[in-house]
Amino acid sequence: MSRTLAREAAFKALFQLEFNHGEVDERETFENLAIETAIDDSLNFGKLNKKNLQYIQDTVKNVRARVDEIDEVIKAHLREDWALNRIAAVDRNILRLAVYELKFAGEEVPIGVIINEAVNLAKRYGTDDSWRFVNGILDAIAN
Repeated sequence: MSRTLAREAAFKALFQLEFNHGEVDERETFENLAIETAIDDSLNFGKLNKKNLQYIQDTVKNVRARVDEIDEVIKAHLREDWALNRIAAVDRNILRLAVYELKFAGEEVPIGVIINEAVNLAKRYGTDDSWRFVNGILDAIAN
């Protein structure tokens, strides 16, 4: 359960950074603040061990560092008439998190777990149709 909570915290931090990212010289400060805020919020709902706290920090920083590569993977699986900025910010950040785990994290996490947890985040935070969209994009990327 704590990895699920850690993924949710990482998503929340990424979502926050979408809107409050600061200037170039403030990037690290804003990332750390978003991570701390997401962790504090998550601790209200359950326990996070040191491994999961490290996962949140590493994942947020690595997604942010590789966001252009991650976005290219997502764009390659969108319809031609869709641009990445047309995707709702919630869905975009869920996709970024999941694509990072699928393609770049180097951790042995089953594909089904990554997709299922992304779909659950979309059901919880997105629109009624978000989970279908997230599931379709991630399924295409994974195959």
